[in-house]
This record gives sequence, structure tokens and C-alpha cells, in this order.
Amino acid sequence: MVYVLGFGEVDATQGAIVGGKAANLGELSRIGGVEVPAGFCVTTEAFARTVAGVDGLDDRLDELSRLEPGEREAISMVSGQLRHALEEVVVPDEVAAAILDAHAGLGVDGAYAVRSSATAEDLPTASFAGQQDTYLNIVGPEAILEHVKRCWASLFTERAVTYRLRNGFDQKNIQMGVVVQRMVFARAAGILMTVDPVTSDRRVVTIDAGYGLGEALVSGLVNADLYQVRDDHIITATIATKKVAVEPVPSGGTRVRDIAPERQNEPVLSGDEVLRLAQLGRRIEAHFGTPQDIEWCCDGEQFRIVQSRPITTLFPIPHADDGENHVYVSVGHQQMMTDAMKPLGLSVWQLTSNAPMRDAGGRLFVDVTAMMSSPAKGAALAAGLGKSDPLMGDALHTVLDRKDFIRQVPEEHSAAPEGDAPPPIETDPGIVTERIAQSEASLAALKHDIGDLSGPALLDFIRSDIQGELRRVLFAPPGLQMITASMDATEWLNTQLLEWLGEKNAADVLSQSIPGNVTAEMGLALLDVADVIRPHPEVVTYLEQIDNDDFLDGLTDYPGGGEVRAAVEAFLDEYGMRCAGEIDITRPRWAESPSTLVPTILGNIENFEPGAGKRRFDDGLRAAEHWKHEVLQRLRTLPNGEQKAAETARMIERVRTFAGYREYPKYGMVSRYFVYKQALLREAQRLVQAGVLRDPDDIYYLRFDELHEVVRTHRADQELLDERKAAFRSYQSLNAPRVLTSDGEALTGVYRREDLPTGALPGMAVSAGTIEGRARVLSDIAQAALDPGDILVTAYTDPSWTPLFVGIAGLVTEVGGLMTHGAVIAREYGLPAVVGVEHATELIRDGQRIRVHGTDGYVEILAQSR
Repeated sequence: MVYVLGFGEVDATQGAIVGGKAANLGELSRIGGVEVPAGFCVTTEAFARTVAGVDGLDDRLDELSRLEPGEREAISMVSGQLRHALEEVVVPDEVAAAILDAHAGLGVDGAYAVRSSATAEDLPTASFAGQQDTYLNIVGPEAILEHVKRCWASLFTERAVTYRLRNGFDQKNIQMGVVVQRMVFARAAGILMTVDPVTSDRRVVTIDAGYGLGEALVSGLVNADLYQVRDDHIITATIATKKVAVEPVPSGGTRVRDIAPERQNEPVLSGDEVLRLAQLGRRIEAHFGTPQDIEWCCDGEQFRIVQSRPITTLFPIPHADDGENHVYVSVGHQQMMTDAMKPLGLSVWQLTSNAPMRDAGGRLFVDVTAMMSSPAKGAALAAGLGKSDPLMGDALHTVLDRKDFIRQVPEEHSAAPEGDAPPPIETDPGIVTERIAQSEASLAALKHDIGDLSGPALLDFIRSDIQGELRRVLFAPPGLQMITASMDATEWLNTQLLEWLGEKNAADVLSQSIPGNVTAEMGLALLDVADVIRPHPEVVTYLEQIDNDDFLDGLTDYPGGGEVRAAVEAFLDEYGMRCAGEIDITRPRWAESPSTLVPTILGNIENFEPGAGKRRFDDGLRAAEHWKHEVLQRLRTLPNGEQKAAETARMIERVRTFAGYREYPKYGMVSRYFVYKQALLREAQRLVQAGVLRDPDDIYYLRFDELHEVVRTHRADQELLDERKAAFRSYQSLNAPRVLTSDGEALTGVYRREDLPTGALPGMAVSAGTIEGRARVLSDIAQAALDPGDILVTAYTDPSWTPLFVGIAGLVTEVGGLMTHGAVIAREYGLPAVVGVEHATELIRDGQRIRVHGTDGYVEILAQSR
């Protein structure tokens, strides 16, 4: 057994032996020009040997593993028991001897930092920064040994346990190393990041600096000077008022010391020191190959590095190898799906789309650099995207205003915008009927032709169908013409009726209860399912208690259960291919997880009377007809009124003929996706039976081409699958930017408005009206417990959220545009809605009373939650 290793014996590959922090320190000590204070590592074998003497350890770890991150009281109790046990454990003689011998080799009279170094720490996908403990200025052999035990015990701080639970780490598999390192009695110390932590710009080095030990900065005890360096030039130097510093005490430990008034506003570092430190950070970053979060200190003129870890909160940059600057726009913000996607989902969507896409951080982006290279075309792009997402448009204008970021080319050589508007189409409902019939026939043919295909032939067939038939159905000119016609007519109505009558967003009411909107019909259909269940109280009680997806089998045990099962299955036959994040083929569909719908069904039973679905549609239809009649009557009183009324009537007919089709292409696409998925899962099951994969869901972590190769060769790289799973977990915690540059800068854009009340949250007006109510902040449709009059606040909505729309009074989302799902259905149902409200789910708390201004595009918070 090896219980102690010197820094010179350790490198970055030995995290399992000494923990992440120690492995990085060993690696740092190998970099030329980087000074690391001398020290040694207490290995995880020393930890394992010591904790082997703790009674009941495995049972308590099993108990921890079964807890959820939100169970704070239980986590606190069990983790407290484990910490106490480790603090009281007797260190085996051979372990203690190894530690004390290493300590003596460095000098028993010296002062040391004793620092935890867990195996799940300072990783590329999870930093665990600050989760375990560090002790400074420890003097004497007994104190060293005691603080090594305290570091071991800190593996089970409540914060560390919760962090591991949230990030999917097995409590039993985490081991603890400890770093014992000679103290540096620093005149200055701080933190260096090789990026701008606010914008994520990789070209900027950011340095925080304070007097004394760095612990004061890390703990937030003192203000820090802030320096930023780009291309060897200091671009920011903000000098803080520094009233205190942390310094070592000769007998051990630290104390807080007041700084003399005349020094409080002096810069901690000279300009030359800032540049030298920035260059040192770049050298360390280049060695590790990824942006670094570095702790440094300075004793006199010498900078010493005491820690370096990867920065895990940065959004990755799409790969480009041409050395040029690039600008990327988020696909997820256009598709109402900003969550991370698994590799199979990303690759299937890339096969589906006509636009060339790049992936990063589990999301897809379109490289718009070529269009941005022309001022005219770049401005047109920003204006066009700004119509559907004003924040994205503003972010692109920010890039254009810099002028030097994208190399400009003559207009005749620049890329033309893709997707020119199709020619006008006749206002004929028969065109809609024909397109839907063609799509349904194509889907039926797919189900027949995919049949019993397996092996490489199945993958070849699916690829061919995606790139041939699915694309044909999605992008055929008549479909695009109908969607464009409805959008153009809506814009015409809003523009002209504002000019002629002073009515804002006049088309919103005219869009209620439009025929043929497959997504709106789905929400009403679930009300009809509730009507079937409502007369059977025993079935309702049964549904209130179910906790799995096998509940349909148990329905027939109750009176009326057979009828209820038939109604639910009929709904799933029509809409079971839908789910949250449905553009990701790997997401569980309602047909696969029908329990997802149960909370909404129960809410419909409680909150609505029988026949509510039909009444809601009829009420919307009457409202639209009444508003149409009023608008046309008022127009006829104006100069040239008959002509204005006639033209307006034609546009209303155009909206009501074609707007319902807006939701159909996506419905047809996800219907095909579900057919593909079922066939791929059958193939995955065969791979599991053959011992190629451990689990059918493993295919989700392979790109389509990789899956084809696994099917062909019957060989899978399990290490790659494990890496992909870990990466996906890390991506889930990241927020996708609307616009991303090749420097890593995440641009969110701002609303440039001066017409808002104080404290109002700006957004985009997408469905007219004003409503007050209780905010229900939700991240998952399965959490839904809505009362009539509630206002839904969420990050985004896709068609899977539609069943909730029938029971709410208004809608607020962080992502969205005029023609995205939430906006279309909100108008269809007559719900005031504001989308694109940055950080809405953080700024609005669940239960607060809010007012949604759907006509003017902002939200007011009226009262705190009760």
C-alpha cells in the first residue's frame, strides 16, 4: 500500500490515487516556469485503510445514496454521523507513520496548508469547488494528523453530499486524498481565470487580487481589485477599497487584520505584475488544454500557484479549424427546446434540418458568420431573427456594431440569406386538407415499409427516409407557402389595424379557435378524456395513487375502467408521440410514459365541468367572430372604409385558413420520429441480448453514424458511452446562449425600451390582453398542480405543455417568439402571454401575484408569495 506520494511522483492521470486537487498540483509542478509550494499527497489508499475501521460505514453510505438532493434534513443527519465517525477514527499506525515521515522530510517546524482532494474534485465536468475543507497555517505533527482527519471527514459535509447527489456521483465510489503543502506567507493573493467569467470570453484573463492570504477572497470576506487582460494589454483595472486582510498567526491558524487607511485604496499589483500573472495563467491553460480557475499568491516578487482547476461552467464552443472568428445562433431558442440533447437526438435533428448545424454543450447552433460578413445581409439577418426573438436580434446587432470581429467582404461575394420567401398562395382550405392527407399517407407508408427491418438495413432505411421523405413532407413549397401566408397576413392585420383603428395586436383575438390546429385540438381532447373519467370516482382515486407507467393495466379492476382505458389509449394513439423536448428523439414519449399526463387529467377533472372542451372552442370562435364583425364595422366608418374592410376581411380569412397548419409539420415530424425510435429500440434490445450493449438506452449516447457502425460490427466502446453520459450530465446544468462567438462570448441581448413601469420585466408581446393571477413557476409538466386563474411561468413551452393551457389564465416564458408554440396556442386559447422574459423563472417566485401585459409585452410583480 502507498499512503504518501510527493508532488514529483504525481501527474494529472492519478486523480483516483490522490484526488483531483492533488493530481492537478502534481501536474502543475511539472510545468516550466510555474512555482508550486513544496508538499506531498496523502493517498486515497490511506483514506480507505483508515475508514475500514468505521463501523456501519457502508450502511450509512447506502442510506445517503437513496436520498434525493432536496431531502436536506435527512442528508444533514446522515452526513453528520459520517463526519463525526471520521473525525473520531483512530488513524492506523502505518498510515500515521507515512504521513509524519513525509511531514518531517519537509520540516516539522514549518507551517502548512492541509487541503482536501476528493476523487470527484477539479474534474473537467464537475469542479466541486469549495465542497470540501481546507485548513491554513497548521503547525506541528499532531496538528497535521488531526487536520488530515478533518479533511477526510469533510467528504461528508452536507454541501458536498448534496452536490454529488445532484451531479450523479455514487457516494460509495468517492475517495478522499489530502494535500499537505508548505504555507506561503503572501503579501498578496487571489484568483485568476483564463476567461471573462461574466461573458465567457476566452480572450480575456480576469484577475482578482487582495492583500494577505487568498482565503479572504475565496470566502468573500474582502473586496478585491479586478484586472482584465486581453492580448497582453490591461483593459480593466478596478481598484477596490480593501479594509481587511487574512494573515497567518505564528502559533498556527489565521486572523483578520485591518489594513492601514492609506493603503486601502492602493492597487495590490503593479501593471507589470498583472501582465506577468496573466502570461502565467495562459501557460497553465495551454498545458491543461482547457480554461482554468487558478489560485495564486505572491511572496515578494515571486508568484506561486496553489491550485488550478478546469472551469466547468463555461458553455463549450462549436469546433471550427479555419482560424477565423465565428458567430453562432442557437437552434434551441428557435425550436423551444433549450435543454441539452443526447448525441443521437442531436444527430437525427441535424439529418432532418436543411440548415448546416454544429453542436456544442448538447445544443445545436447555426454558423451565421458568412451572412454576418456583409453589413447589409448581417443587418437583415439580425432584423429577421429579431422579429421572432428580439434578444437574439439585439445580440447580433452587438456583434455587427463591433465591425472588426467578422471579416467584411464585398456584397457580391457574401453569402445570400437562405430560405427566400415563397410566392403567395391562394386562400383555399382545400390546400390544407390535401397537405395533411399527403402527410398522413406518407406516415402510413413509413409504418408499413419499416416493418421488420433490422441491422444495417434498418439504419440505412431510416437515414434515407429522413433525408428524403421526411424532408419532403417538412419542406415542400405548399407547406412553407401556407405558413408564410398566415404570418404575413397576421403582420398585415396588426400593422394596419393599429394604424387605422389604434388597436394593438388586433390579430390575436381573430386567431382564436382556428380550425385544424392539431396542437390546440390536443389540449381540448384531453379535456374530453377527463369527461370520460369524471363519472367514475374509484378510477379517479386509483389515478391519484399511481406512481408508474403500468397504470393502464390496472384500470379494468374498477367500474368504468375499461371505458377509461379505451379513452386514454385513443388519446395516445393520436398524440402519444408527443413529449417535452420532442425534437430530441431520445426523450420519453407520452405513449412510453403515460403517467406524465395523469396530473393534468386530474386537474381537468377537478377544475372543469363536463363538455368544457367543446365550450372552450365555441367561446373562442364566438369571440373571434364578434371581433371580426366589430373591426369591419368600425373600418367602414373611415375614409375608403369599404375598401379597407374588404381587404381586412380577406386577410382575416387568410389567417383563419392557414394559421392552424403552422403546428402540423412538427406534429408530422415527431410522428415519424416515434416510428424511427420504436424500430431503433428494437434493434437496441437485440444488441443488449447479444452482449454488445449493457442497456437499450445506451444507443442515445451514440450519434447516428456511430450507431450504424455498432450495429454493423457488433462492437461498442463502453468507455466512450460512459464519457458521453458524464458529459451529458454536465451539459444539463449549462444555460444555452442565444448567440455565441468563437471567443466563447455568450451574448444574451437586451430590450432597449423606455416605456416600462419601474421594476417591470420586459418581454415580447405575443397574445393580447392583461391578466393578474398567481404565478406558478414550473420546469416540468408532471409538476403541474394548477388552479383556475393561475399564470404559468416556465423556461419554454413546446406542444407537450398544451394540455396545461386550457386551465391557466396567462403565460410567461423565458424563450419564445411571435410564431413559436406557446405564442400560437396562447392566441388560439385567448390567453395573455409574454415570452422572451430573461430569467423569468428566477425573478418570479412560485406563488407571487403578477400581472401579465400581453398587449404591451411586459410583466409586473405585484406581491410576494404567500
